[in-house]
Amino acid sequence: MKFLVTGAAGFIGFYTAARLCEAGHEVVGLDNLNDYYDVNLKHARLKEITPYKNFRFVELDIADRAGMEKLFKTEKFNRVIHLAAQAGVRYSLENPFAYVDSNLVGMMTILEGCRQNNVEHLVYASSSSVYGMNTKMPFSTVDGVDHPVSLYAATKKSNELMAHSYSHLYDIPTTGLRFFTVYGPWGRPDMAPFLFTDAIINERPIKVFNHGKMRRDFTYVDDIVEGVVRIQDVIPSRDNNRTMDNPSISKAPYRVYNIGNNEPIELMEFIQAIESAAGKEAVKEFMPMQPGDVPATFANVEDLEKTVGFKPNTSIQGGMSQFVDWYKSYYLK
Repeated sequence: MKFLVTGAAGFIGFYTAARLCEAGHEVVGLDNLNDYYDVNLKHARLKEITPYKNFRFVELDIADRAGMEKLFKTEKFNRVIHLAAQAGVRYSLENPFAYVDSNLVGMMTILEGCRQNNVEHLVYASSSSVYGMNTKMPFSTVDGVDHPVSLYAATKKSNELMAHSYSHLYDIPTTGLRFFTVYGPWGRPDMAPFLFTDAIINERPIKVFNHGKMRRDFTYVDDIVEGVVRIQDVIPSRDNNRTMDNPSISKAPYRVYNIGNNEPIELMEFIQAIESAAGKEAVKEFMPMQPGDVPATFANVEDLEKTVGFKPNTSIQGGMSQFVDWYKSYYLK
């Protein structure tokens, strides 16, 4: 089949594009290569996947309405995996319009492209951040998500609502995936795994927010991609007899799933895993909670496991060992 993977120079997009190429699919990878973080890392990721003969890269902004319309019309994709977005919770406090352009306008161009060109399945990235002020653990897709605590989270919830409206109006099968704190080799340099590893190895203090009283459902990137690749083959269908008591399912061809490790880790345990892999002890600066952050994330993945027979299971020790090894090979060579 022919896939569009947006955000192909990004962390999850790069792995997803490679995995689809290895399975024999034709993949068009799209990215605008913005400078939210080190563009050299994005180019280095692309260099890893350009040897695949069935991969082509297109530099384009998903908010470019004319450009996206032309791309969809020309390429005639079978399926779309939409992973491009303006990421980062704290950055949304400083640059809110970047999130409107990328996460809202960009999602609109994707939906219109799918509608106008008969795409058979749209899989898109949502986020665990949509759970916002929810306190019931673990977070379940049957729970309401109406109280986001950051603009980033609000745009991700909006993406789910936009997808549902297009599924209902135009019978476009859509599946949203709420990712839980993804980490691993080639990971983003604005995320805690990189920031902590970089500081510890270079003997700089690390900032430990909420005085270390944070829990995160850290999910290894290979587990995320396994879930993405499996779920893109499960195309939602319309069922007018379906009850509407579960917000993750609809009469429309629409679904939402969590993808998380289902095993939240205390922040201090996470830091210990890095210390063990790096062979150095961290110097810690304890800080208050940051605006837009939540104290804990914890994924209920029962519906994912029931649907595709898989749930993430990589341990934090094993995953961070892989990340630290990659960090050393990439940054200390």
